[in-house]
Amino acid sequence: MFSHIFFSVGDFDRALDFYRPVMSSLGVELRFNDPGKPWAGWHSAQGARPLFVICKPYDGQPHQPGNGQMVAFAAASREIVRATYEIALAHGGTCEGPPGLRPHYHADYYGAYFRDPDGNKLCVVCHAPGQVSA
Repeated sequence: MFSHIFFSVGDFDRALDFYRPVMSSLGVELRFNDPGKPWAGWHSAQGARPLFVICKPYDGQPHQPGNGQMVAFAAASREIVRATYEIALAHGGTCEGPPGLRPHYHADYYGAYFRDPDGNKLCVVCHAPGQVSA
């Protein structure tokens, strides 16, 4: 469905320090990194797209996080959800909802919500049924 998703950031180096370990915990590979632009993009190991890209705003204006906007990354297990959430917080992220079941979405929805250091909202979610969670 998606070709690419861009998140603008105010401080590229800080954002890169945040996203490298977060994406690595999800098994998402860095495809390119050009600090001169500045931008960096990741893609799933199985293919070139979709891309998730961080960059300075193209129009040169200051970054502003969107109200009501969020990107949710799929995780293969609830353990990966928890680990990614902890990694995000350890690298400057802020909690928007700790890991746990969200049965109001569906019975097996296990997600965690956080913001990156620039205030962009992210979610990591596992939809797999029947997993026992601590």
